[in-house]
Amino acid sequence: MTHPAESLKLELKFSDRIGIVADLALAVSYMRLNIISMEVVQDEGVAIVYIELDHTDVLSPDITEVVRAFSDLKGADSVRIVRTLPQERREKHYQAIFDGVSEGIIATDETGRITTVNPVACRILGYEAHLVLGRNVHEIKPNSNILLECMAQRRTLSRREALVTPRGRVEFYASAQPIHDSGGRYVGAVVLMKDLKEVRKMAEEVASPPIATFNCFVGKSLGVKNAIRLAQRIAPTDATVSVRGESGTGKELFAGAIHFESGRKGPFIPINCAAMPESLLESELFGYADGAFTGARKMGKPGLFEVANGGTLFLDEIGEMPAGPQAKILRVLQEGLVRRIGGAQEIPIDTRIITATNKNLEEMVQKRLFREDLYYRINVVPVHIPPLRERREDIPLLAGYFLDLLTENLGKQRQVISNEAMEKLTGHHWPGNVRELKNVMERGAILGDGKVVERTNILFSHEVNIAPLTVNGAPSGVGNLRDLTARFETEVIIRAVRDAGSIRKAAGRLSISHTALLNKIKKYGIKVETKHTTGSYSFQ
Repeated sequence: MTHPAESLKLELKFSDRIGIVADLALAVSYMRLNIISMEVVQDEGVAIVYIELDHTDVLSPDITEVVRAFSDLKGADSVRIVRTLPQERREKHYQAIFDGVSEGIIATDETGRITTVNPVACRILGYEAHLVLGRNVHEIKPNSNILLECMAQRRTLSRREALVTPRGRVEFYASAQPIHDSGGRYVGAVVLMKDLKEVRKMAEEVASPPIATFNCFVGKSLGVKNAIRLAQRIAPTDATVSVRGESGTGKELFAGAIHFESGRKGPFIPINCAAMPESLLESELFGYADGAFTGARKMGKPGLFEVANGGTLFLDEIGEMPAGPQAKILRVLQEGLVRRIGGAQEIPIDTRIITATNKNLEEMVQKRLFREDLYYRINVVPVHIPPLRERREDIPLLAGYFLDLLTENLGKQRQVISNEAMEKLTGHHWPGNVRELKNVMERGAILGDGKVVERTNILFSHEVNIAPLTVNGAPSGVGNLRDLTARFETEVIIRAVRDAGSIRKAAGRLSISHTALLNKIKKYGIKVETKHTTGSYSFQ
């Protein structure tokens, strides 16, 4: 819709009656004015008429005086000059959506003439919009044209396409379908196109490990909100961050979110300082030169400080780090240089350091168990993640989130948590924090009846040994730990195979290999009969 620079747009409110639009059009024609557009909206006995007139003087009172002569005008604001008509707003809204989608879109009329094209389609085709609009689609791609085939066959088609454009050869996935009017008559066709380079990139992103963001943190408690707010402020900087929190609070996830928000292009590499002996930890962090020690690679090996160059190195459990590596890390933080074990070359790096610990570093410094100078280097911005017992208002949100996630992974229908089960969850002390809650909800998702997780399905670690569940969730007595573990695993395996429909699928849902699951079935003497015609398995 085009609008003359000198036009008048009015909003008129009338008492709704038959013929009001005709009378208004007649009155405007007497003024020898051209109606560019008109729209009527009916609202509870009121007819709101939006009209745009071709007018050279928008300040002339003649038009409004003619309109005000109508006895049907309703309300004090019955005549109002407006800047934008409803139809214009809708067009701009639809155009923004049309131009903003990631797929290329081309639409034609029944003859094949291109009536609509968006910027993505222009980029794929290698043409400007004004060079495409109005042309017949066979002029753009005369051979094996999916739009022409769709028009000829009047049915939906999808396939991979290739096109030689002024900018070179391009491959894309196209899906075309016919367009029909309200009477079912064929009036054209539309095709959606997706550049295969973008499809491959999307597939790579989906296949890559998930990226942590602050959206991954579920909770409304003040402590969590304050921690996220502080982390978001410091994420774009190069400040060294120390994430403090008890085990299971999600320190690595938090560090990953800081890296994601930082905009750094390099990788996020976590390492657990408590899980490696000192010699191995040093070689992993700093790398080693050629011939540094017996068994070393001939060309040497870069350390994680080098591998994470341009990104973030997350040192988890830094409070457990031996004194030797502490001194070397201090030098890296001070000078931004790394020297491989057995090497002489100083290698400059741009690696951000984020540390985490559940230890009291201040107390360790006083006892000379942790270097004081390193403490001040890594404690530039401390971020504290509160334990779950201090954010009990988040427990229902986290429990529901984990239950939805786990039932989806198990291929089950959505489950809910009973009020009694939720009372048990909120009353627990949670020494294992969010990690413990996730484990409890996974147990509840497996042992529930498939619809509701009851109080009897909520078992904490100390309760599993006391009141193991049968498949239907009822207590079944006590026994020694080995027997209870076997019974529990048996129940989990039976449920998994029954729900998945096959042993191989069940193994995938339990995150173990097919062979490992077969060995457990054999170990516990679980007999899986041949699949029934109903699609289910029988167990003995």
